[in-house]
Amino acid sequence: MQLTLDIPEQFVQGQNQSQISQQIKLYAGLLMFQSGQISRGAVCEFAEVDIYDFLVACKKHGISSINTSADAIEDDILRFKQRHYS
Repeated sequence: MQLTLDIPEQFVQGQNQSQISQQIKLYAGLLMFQSGQISRGAVCEFAEVDIYDFLVACKKHGISSINTSADAIEDDILRFKQRHYS
C-alpha cells in the first residue's frame, strides 16, 4: 500500500524524501507499539529498523519497551523463526 502525504516545506528542511518517510514510519510504529496495537518485531518490520534502533527510539521518546505481553513475545519469536529458519 502506498500513502501520499502533503507536508509543508518548513517541516522538512534539510531532509530528503527517504529520510522523512523513514522517520514517519518509525514514529507511527512507536505510537502503535505504545498503544498496544503491534509488537516490537512488527514495529521493526513496519519501520524497517533493527531492534537496536527501535530500543534507542523508545528510550529517546520515553516509551517503555519491556512492558510486553506474552502474546507479543511469541509473535516476535515466530516472526524471527520465519525470517531466519524458512
